[in-house]
Amino acid sequence: MLQLSLVCLFCAILICLPLAAIFTFTTTPSVDSYAAAIASSLPPAPVGNNSFTTRKNPEPILLPPTQTITIIKNRTAAATSTPPPTPATQLTGDDISLLKLASRVDQSPKPVKKLAFMFLTASPLPLAPLWELYFSRASKNLYNIYVHADPGVNYTTPFLGVFAGRVIPSKPTLRHTPTLISAARRLLAHALLHDESNSMFALLSPSCIPIHSFNYTYRVLSASRLSFVEILKNEPFAHWRWAARGENAMLPEVEFEDFRVGSQFWVVTRRDARIIVADTWLWSKFKLPCIRDATCYPEEHYFPTLLSMVDPRGCVPCTLTHVSWKDGNDGHPRIYNGSEVGPDLILALRGRRPRYGYRESDGSNSSVSVKARRDNFLFARKFAPASLHNLISIANDVIFKD
Repeated sequence: MLQLSLVCLFCAILICLPLAAIFTFTTTPSVDSYAAAIASSLPPAPVGNNSFTTRKNPEPILLPPTQTITIIKNRTAAATSTPPPTPATQLTGDDISLLKLASRVDQSPKPVKKLAFMFLTASPLPLAPLWELYFSRASKNLYNIYVHADPGVNYTTPFLGVFAGRVIPSKPTLRHTPTLISAARRLLAHALLHDESNSMFALLSPSCIPIHSFNYTYRVLSASRLSFVEILKNEPFAHWRWAARGENAMLPEVEFEDFRVGSQFWVVTRRDARIIVADTWLWSKFKLPCIRDATCYPEEHYFPTLLSMVDPRGCVPCTLTHVSWKDGNDGHPRIYNGSEVGPDLILALRGRRPRYGYRESDGSNSSVSVKARRDNFLFARKFAPASLHNLISIANDVIFKD
C-alpha cells in the first residue's frame, strides 16, 4: 500500500512540473524589480565631488535584459501569428513598458532637488565645450544630464566630458512626425527612473546655450512649483495645424477649442513629467501620421495641449528658452552666427520678457497671475557651431556672471 502511494505521489509531481515551469517563465516581473533593473543599468547620479570619466566610446544607458522585455511584450502578442513590424512613428513594447514604469514613480522629489538637463539631438553637440564650462561651476549633486541621440546619425565626435555615458537608448527622429514627441517622453522616463531627486526637467537642443550661470538657473528652477511650457491659443494657421492629420482626425479627444501651440523646448516639474509619460489618451491622436507636412509639428502641439487640458494650474504658459523668428526660414528660427555673438547680444536676450500665451489677457483658467510675472529667459537658441569661439571668450565675464 505504501509502495502504491509513493508511485501516485511520483506521478503527481511529474504532472505538476510542466505547469510550474510555465508559471515561472510567464509571470510578469514586479514593477519594483523591473524599475530596479532599469535604474541599475543607468549610470549613478553624480554625488559629492565625483565626476564622469571621459571615455572615447561612451557606453549608452542600457535597458534591462532582453528576456525581461520579451516577457512583457509576449503578454500582448497574438498567440497564433507574428505581428507586423512596428512603424517608426509608433511606440514599441520597450517604450510602452518604460513609460508605464516611469508613470508610477513618486511625484515628490527627494532632497536634495536636482535639475535634469535633457538634450535631444540628431547631431553631435557642437556647443559642448560651453556646457562643460557651465557644469564645471556647478555642484555635481545638483544636476543630471541625459542625451537622446538619433542612432541613424554618424557621430564622428563622441560624447565626451560631462556627456560621456549619458546617452539613453535612442531611436530615429524625423521632422513632421511624432518621433520627436517620443524622444522627449523617452528622456523624461529615464530621468524619472534614474534619480528620485530630479525635480525639474529641461528639454534642450544642440543649438541651445545657457545665458545665466548654473547657480542662477538652479535658484530659479528649484524654487518653482510650476512648469514653464509655452501655451498659445488662436495662433495663425492653428486650424490647419489641428487638421494636419485630417479634418476630424483629432476628434473627439482634442476639440479645436482645446488645441494649443507652443515651443518644443520647456521645463516641467516632476508632477507634469509623470503626466506626460503616463498619457495614452491624447497620444492616441498625436501619434497619427500627418497628411500635410507644412502644418505638421507634433512636438509643438502635443505638450502644450496635454498640459493645458490636464494641469493648466500647474504651468506658467511661457518657455524659458529664447528664440527669434525674425529672418526664420522653412519653419526654423533665426540662427545666430559667430559675428553676431558678443556681450550685447547676451545682455539683450536676458532683458527680454517671455510671451505668456493666451492667459496673459485672461487669467481665469489658471491660478498663475502672468500679468505680475517677470520671468527671465535661462536659455537661448539657435546658435551656430561657428559661434562657439565667441561664446567661450565671453563665458566667464558675461554669460556666467549674474
